Amino acid sequence: MRISADPSTDPLDYPFTHRLRVRFAETDGMGIVHHSRYLPMVEEARVAYLRHIGHPYQEIREDGLEMNVLEAWMKYRRPLLFDDVVDVHTSVASVERASFQMEYLLTVDADVRATGVTAHGCVTNAGRPTRLPAWMHELERAK
Repeated sequence: MRISADPSTDPLDYPFTHRLRVRFAETDGMGIVHHSRYLPMVEEARVAYLRHIGHPYQEIREDGLEMNVLEAWMKYRRPLLFDDVVDVHTSVASVERASFQMEYLLTVDADVRATGVTAHGCVTNAGRPTRLPAWMHELERAK
C-alpha cells in the first residue's frame, strides 16, 4: 500500500477533533516535541475517533480483527512545545477492501503545526489479511 491521502490544513474538513496537552516527557532539551512523539498523538486521536463513532478498538479486537499500521507519514510545519494544547483533527481519507487511510491535522489554536497520514491493513487475530467490517465502508460513503 502506498499513502495517497493529501491531508487538508482546514480544520473544518475533519469530522472529529481530539484535544491533548503536550507533556514534558515528550520534549527534548529545548522544550520542543521530539518528532517520534507525533505518532502516539495521532494514535490516541484515532482510537478516540473509533470510540466516538461507536466502535472502540477493544471491541474491534474482540471481534477478531486488528487494524495494523502499514505506513505512516508526517509533515512537521511548526514545532509543538511543552504544555501546548493540541487539537488533533481526524478523518477517514480512503477505504479499500482490506485497508484504509486516516488523515490528521495538528493545530494549536488556529496555527497549523503538522499534518499526517496513516495507512492500515485489516487482519484477523491470527495475522491473516481480511476484509474491513461494513461499518468502515459506511464511513467513507458518509464523507
